[in-house]
Amino acid sequence: MCGRFAMDKETNDLIEEFVLDGNDYRDWRISYSIAPTDPIPIVRERRSTESGEVTRTVEPAIWDFRPAFVKEAKRPNFNARIETLATSGLWKRAFAGSRCLVPMRGYYEWSERDGLKIPHFLHGQGEVLAAAGIVAVRKVEEEWVVSTAIVTREARDASGEVHDRMPVFLEREEWDDWLNPATLDAAGMDEALARIAASSERVAATVSEYEVDRRVNSSRTADPDDAALIAPLAS
Repeated sequence: MCGRFAMDKETNDLIEEFVLDGNDYRDWRISYSIAPTDPIPIVRERRSTESGEVTRTVEPAIWDFRPAFVKEAKRPNFNARIETLATSGLWKRAFAGSRCLVPMRGYYEWSERDGLKIPHFLHGQGEVLAAAGIVAVRKVEEEWVVSTAIVTREARDASGEVHDRMPVFLEREEWDDWLNPATLDAAGMDEALARIAASSERVAATVSEYEVDRRVNSSRTADPDDAALIAPLAS
């Protein structure tokens, strides 16, 4: 995954799609060009330290994974490879106990033709896609900052012809297990990896792609409000 995606669901649609109770994230707005370091909506569950009750919410997170122990980063950490999720010191703790879903309409990949970067939009069959993610929380001055990374794997969808990586998309049946805030031990992490790998294989078979306008090539100049960014090129 090269690092750009689109989301065209309103907040209330997100709440309904992910079965969120009483949560209303009004600051979210539709965007057809979301890039690393942008705020994005994530779905996660947390357990109350007082009551033990688990609450599922949709909330903003910075798409640049920054746990408290990372003081400086030369580049954004926005993709977490599934192959190192349980072994890398950067990802392991969050994978064990702080997981989320990143909803998206689809994502972009690029190929090259005649010296030009050709953008492709990869999408599901009409439904919002749910990518596995991990979460970090750190305190910056007096505020708590939530950040996230999307878990990626070797491409198994249409992007295999465009790029060698893709997000780990989960089937609806896997959402509850992935969001469960319980901390995983080594065996639990192995089981979770096997489950999300198998689930993402099945979702990948439903993902397809088409070329889109090259206006999307630059995250600095692409208009995030322009729905035409995800429209297929006229043949």
